[in-house]
Amino acid sequence: MFAAGVVGLALASAGAYTILRRNAIAESLQNARIITAAAYAIRTYTDKRIGPLLAQQMKLQFLPESIPFFAARDNLQMVEKKLPNYTYREPTLNPMNITDRADGWETDLIDAFRGNPKMAEMVTIRDTANGPSVILAKPLKVDSPACLACHSTPQNAPATMVALYGTQNGFGWKLGETVGAQVVSIPLAVPLARAYRILFWFVLALAAIFLIVIALVDLLVRAIVVKPIEEISDMADKVSLGQMDAPELVRDRKDEIGSLATSFNRMRRSLQNAMKLLEEQAD
Repeated sequence: MFAAGVVGLALASAGAYTILRRNAIAESLQNARIITAAAYAIRTYTDKRIGPLLAQQMKLQFLPESIPFFAARDNLQMVEKKLPNYTYREPTLNPMNITDRADGWETDLIDAFRGNPKMAEMVTIRDTANGPSVILAKPLKVDSPACLACHSTPQNAPATMVALYGTQNGFGWKLGETVGAQVVSIPLAVPLARAYRILFWFVLALAAIFLIVIALVDLLVRAIVVKPIEEISDMADKVSLGQMDAPELVRDRKDEIGSLATSFNRMRRSLQNAMKLLEEQAD
């Protein structure tokens, strides 16, 4: 029973670990989707509310704050100051601002989206210096001709923007082309730590319940099975030594132990009768 309990405990622990880890990943992924939704809201607000207000001033000075992508990244970088391991980026292969240039693994994500235009998102787990992180990536496509006003050629771009960023980067984009990715990174350390604590207490509680059950079963087996069998065994020893005057076993039970006691009593009486017949024949 102890061996079976240990195996059951191990299987239950493995199953609980798998479920808790999946829940931790699902929780992190949900947080990533919330950040993505927040970024979309910031971009939409900037495009519809902020951009029109700065349209005239943009003719005199290029203001990155009027660009939806810049506004989303800049706002969410403030969140990163509170939550350093929660990152939001919109890396592109050929950005206007070189700080938005895709890294090696980000380039792989973008290439995957470019290779499969129907793929709406990608979820992966990446090892970082701070531990594993859930990565949620969505493609950034040139889905509006308005984007080409700034990113087609330097000649068509606003002069104030060219003066700020130059003519070397951020041009040559095409309508419908996947030029970057929206990448959210959520650390797994916090939900995994919580999952491990839950797993520890779960295993501890399960082990305690298992030990209590083992103790109760042991007491019941001793009272219901072991003790009656010991009495029958003791009576068998006495009969085997010729002590025919030993009292019969009284077991008012309908189970196997009661049946065994009844059979033994019947065998004892038969043996007594056989011994009497032998004694009478000897006389």
